[in-house]
Amino acid sequence: MSKKESFIKGTLILAAAALVARVLGLVQRVPLEHMLGDIGNASFTAANTVYLMLLTVATAGIPSTLSKMISERYALDRPEEAGRIYYAALLFSGMMGVVITLAVYIFAPWYTRMIQLPEAAPAIRALAPALILFPTIAMMRGYFQGRNMMAVGGVSQIVEQIARVFTAILLAYILLQLGKPGQTIAAGASFGGVLGSLGAFAIMLMASVKLSKNEQKKGRKLINRHDQTIPLSRIYGDIFKLSIPIVLSALAVPAINFIDTTIVKPLLVGQIGDALATTQLGILGSRAQSVAGIPPILAIALSTSLIPIISAAFARKDETHLQQQITLAMRIATLTGMPMVLALGFAAYSVNGLLFSTLYGAGIIAVLTLGTIFQITMMVSNSMLLGMNLARRSMVHVGIGIVVKLIGSLALAPVFGIYGIVGMTGVCFLVITMLNLRTLRGIVSFSVLGKRWPAFIVTCIIISAASFGLSEMGSWMTEFMHPRVAFFIACAAVGVIVPAIYLLLLVILRVIRRDELGTYPRLLQKILRPLMRLQRA
Repeated sequence: MSKKESFIKGTLILAAAALVARVLGLVQRVPLEHMLGDIGNASFTAANTVYLMLLTVATAGIPSTLSKMISERYALDRPEEAGRIYYAALLFSGMMGVVITLAVYIFAPWYTRMIQLPEAAPAIRALAPALILFPTIAMMRGYFQGRNMMAVGGVSQIVEQIARVFTAILLAYILLQLGKPGQTIAAGASFGGVLGSLGAFAIMLMASVKLSKNEQKKGRKLINRHDQTIPLSRIYGDIFKLSIPIVLSALAVPAINFIDTTIVKPLLVGQIGDALATTQLGILGSRAQSVAGIPPILAIALSTSLIPIISAAFARKDETHLQQQITLAMRIATLTGMPMVLALGFAAYSVNGLLFSTLYGAGIIAVLTLGTIFQITMMVSNSMLLGMNLARRSMVHVGIGIVVKLIGSLALAPVFGIYGIVGMTGVCFLVITMLNLRTLRGIVSFSVLGKRWPAFIVTCIIISAASFGLSEMGSWMTEFMHPRVAFFIACAAVGVIVPAIYLLLLVILRVIRRDELGTYPRLLQKILRPLMRLQRA
């Protein structure tokens, strides 16, 4: 296997592991939503958003930079320098973990008073210890990626989520049976993250011990503590120079969720009262963000697999191949993301009725989910910029989008309530996408759908109407059968009928054409090829 093929295969392994971990993370939110109650859901939302925000700051970008530095040292046959870099990264991660954990534990009561949700302090504090280990776990994953041992990091991600989900649900159930209040149950559920971190660390530690033994047989050290060939100050300078733009680019979604958690209650309490504002915050975190997290799952895999391909084409200055890959990636992201976004958004009432404890909140789910099409295009275009070594430009675009989100939320919340806040999330993603595409078009000309946009818009209108109609059918059926059965039938109908209509319309209206079928991934080719008989030559 060539180095390029090996790298792409490793990237796909990481993408698959991220997908599994993401799905498991979403799965836990449904049973927890039923157990936690309004205050518990709001508390768990606050703990989760703070945790993910800090986790991104502590880990995103640095492992990727570490991976690059380790890979380069081994390519140059300088394993002692790689060991020194790894030692510096572990030293930094250990200190970072302790500092962040103490900061979260100390400042949790202050933050929860600021967001007018003091009940969330125990949940945030219960999750804080997980931050001790996660920076170190991230560095270890980065090192193994640099050694092209992707499976270890992937397995640790999956073990982490399994341990987290299982223990979170189990602890929440036990506390519920003991009659504890919602904020205590939320703290128990949050503590599942700590056990998840222990599971992930155990996997990485076992792999490290095994690799260390192999290195010793070759007369090398995995961790080089004493060699002064590279000063620590120089290592940290190189790491931060490369990783800070990536960290800030990766902050888009966690930062927006953090902003929402921070401002929802302060902005809404005066309009709708404390109890309803708490309920809406809980719905936003436990329901809307969970459902809205489903459509971007494919974009995560696509984004991860794109970076090496785009990077290689850009490095070769192969403008034709670069144009083809950018066009194809944006087209696949749009065509595969849109039906899921529209189906979940316009059938939000039935999805809400099937999965969650009450029917209230479907509108919040719908608005947030419909905006995720721009999250998908943002993620894919961000990955392209990273592949072209334009992380700083991506960082600036994310910063502009977050400012737009914050200002727009503050302006619209007094008029539209939580819908103004949630709607600005989609606008933020759209702004970042437009800025990214403008930068990309300055490098290479491309068109996502060109003259096919009218046909695609007609397709979207039809499947939106179908999704809404089938959802309304579920609502009507609740009059003569159990509501969950009715909503299950409606959701199943949406899941089967809407994709079928969508594919047929894409072919019949020539949004996808016979002559370009060979450029699509093989799985899509297998699905679409039989339908091409409907299209005239």
